[in-house]
Amino acid sequence: MSYRYLLFDADDTLFDFAKAQRVALERSFLELKGAYEPTYLSLYEEVNTMLWQAFEQGKLSQVELKEQRFMVFLERLELNLDPFIFNQLYLKRLSEGQFLLEGALELIQDLARHCKMVIITNGLKEVQRPRLSTSLLMPYFEGLIISDELGVAKPNPAIFDAAFDLLGQPEKAETLMIGDSLSSDMQGGLNYGIDTCWYNPAAKSNTRGLAVTYEVSSLREIAAIVGSAT
Repeated sequence: MSYRYLLFDADDTLFDFAKAQRVALERSFLELKGAYEPTYLSLYEEVNTMLWQAFEQGKLSQVELKEQRFMVFLERLELNLDPFIFNQLYLKRLSEGQFLLEGALELIQDLARHCKMVIITNGLKEVQRPRLSTSLLMPYFEGLIISDELGVAKPNPAIFDAAFDLLGQPEKAETLMIGDSLSSDMQGGLNYGIDTCWYNPAAKSNTRGLAVTYEVSSLREIAAIVGSAT
């Protein structure tokens, strides 16, 4: 099967978000507290994941997510730091983290010779717009769709409508959704009626039992699936 149109997730698919998050958190603590403990990261990830899942399920707005994230996190750490100030600094530092996953640039350069591509990301506009739009990857994409700007997040079909608008309303049979998240990327693609490629380098279990079209463990496998290697 050959695909001409690709919808890419950004974080943990093309960009090393784990590294960007760790660096931003460490820098924020060092600037505001003068010290950082590696154990802070696991607790932050726990709180952040919980709130993002609530957001994707429509139980929490993006504004509420931003307001509650560091309030809950700092309360659990029992640290007397202003959550609003911490959040502002953290988002600033996170917006500077343009770390790419190994092989991402080479893959996108290859695919761009044959395909039109859009990035769809569930993220905050003040982080994702400066971080992604100035990255080495962006010249190869038709555009960047950010949930915070649109007002809906994957797996909501409205965000896929926006992507199809950017691509000129392509045939669904010629379109592939590529991402690492079962709940947002794969579920969203399946709901929209397009093929899906689950990027799963950690060999996680398909806990949702989703009938994804493809599953890959490395970025280099995607080129062969798309058909650009032929």
